[in-house]
Order: sequence, then C-alpha cells, then structure tokens
Amino acid sequence: SARVPVCGLVSGYNATALPDGPDRLPLLMATLLKKRIRMQGFIIGQDYGHRIAEFQQEMGRWVQAGKIKYREQVVDGLENAPQALIGLLKGENFGKVVVRVSPNE
Repeated sequence: SARVPVCGLVSGYNATALPDGPDRLPLLMATLLKKRIRMQGFIIGQDYGHRIAEFQQEMGRWVQAGKIKYREQVVDGLENAPQALIGLLKGENFGKVVVRVSPNE
C-alpha cells in the first residue's frame, strides 16, 4: 500500500490566494480513493523530535559518505536576516537558508 508524506509548506504560510494553474485536488482525491493511498501529515519536531540525536548521527555519516547531498543558501550579515526570512517564506530559495552572523575565525 502506498503512503504519501505531507510536509514542507513553509513557502505557502502567507499565501492569500491559490497558486496559478489548474486545480488538481479532485484528481488527487480520486487517485487516493481508487488506489487506497494513505496520506498523513507530520511535523518533525512534534512527531520525531525524540529521535534527533539518532538522525544527526546517521545523516552525518551519509553526508560524509556522499550518499546524501544538500543545498543551502548562505546570507552574510545579521542585517540581511529579515530579507532572507522573507525570501524563505516566499519560496525564493531551494534548500536551507543560513544567516552567517560573523566570518569563521
């Protein structure tokens, strides 16, 4: 049986209208019904927060081994943090946004 995880909706937090394009919700719902697919939302911190140390260890090994690759957008200076947050909420980034408040010394 199929399962569809639902997460990653930050870019839509402040949306006041539906995105442009066709409404595919009826097609999605029909597919879920016909194929008896289970769709369940989850919130990492609430549902899996107790496993963060385990996750960090395993993910660290995978990143070091090259099994997992990630992207991050680095913004320099605390004064640029507000614009970085606005861009994050608008979905203008891909991956994580990191604000570097001072250079590594």
